[in-house]
Amino acid sequence: MTDRLAGFFKHYHFSMQMFYAGTLCKNQRFDDDSRNGHLHLIRQGKMTVCSSAHSPLFIDEPSLLFYPRPTSHHFVLDSDANVDLVCATLNMGADSGNPLTEALPVVVLIKLNDLPDLAVTLQLLFNEAMHDFCGRFAAVNRLFEYLLIQLLRYILNRQQVSAGLLGGLADKRLSKAIVAMHNDGGRSWSLAELANEAGMSRARFAVYFRNVVGLTPGDYLSRWRMSQVQMLLKKGKPLAWIAAEVGYSSAAALSRAFKAQFGSAPGEWHKLALAASHETVE
Repeated sequence: MTDRLAGFFKHYHFSMQMFYAGTLCKNQRFDDDSRNGHLHLIRQGKMTVCSSAHSPLFIDEPSLLFYPRPTSHHFVLDSDANVDLVCATLNMGADSGNPLTEALPVVVLIKLNDLPDLAVTLQLLFNEAMHDFCGRFAAVNRLFEYLLIQLLRYILNRQQVSAGLLGGLADKRLSKAIVAMHNDGGRSWSLAELANEAGMSRARFAVYFRNVVGLTPGDYLSRWRMSQVQMLLKKGKPLAWIAAEVGYSSAAALSRAFKAQFGSAPGEWHKLALAASHETVE
């Protein structure tokens, strides 16, 4: 079976850090820190989740609340209500152009009873988070990372996603072509070769890919390559090396393509990204 998530985990750094576990007895705000999303596991209690990014969400039973991208939100508790929960920040490479992060919804809210495949992981995570065991934070963070993988599987397999990158990954035929691009982004893929990966005719593949993903196969490949360029620039790799790695004939050709998409040369973009990173850390 095609591993639709392998390319993202191979090329982008995913990390999660627990920052709260216990009983919340007052309203709480979570500000947009420009780098991290949030994953909240509500074990019991009632509250309303408010954000300018979505309509108010009422939670009255155990639930998973997932913000894949930095999003300001706050919890408004019912009067005299206590909410037991575990919270973690997550970084899915949004600041390095990870297209999966951008493709996910603004917020995902799922009742824990609707996640039977995650029950064992949730039980282990709650047990570790709510007790003062040695190595507690290391254990919980790793369980959160595993939970994230399971959650992404759920979103791809169980939810109705019919458009965009998630729609392409959910499609048995298109996913094969998308994964091929992820696995070998530096290759000069022809439309015929990608259509063959999907087991479709070239004309049918081109139309179907655009209708579902919203981009032509060539445009998607270009965007995937540019996301790789962003990630490699942040790692300090030289431009000529990056160009060869992602399939451009020269550093100059890469610079032209990069500026056409982002409005600035790779070096300028990297300086701005570094400055933004330093501001966040401070």
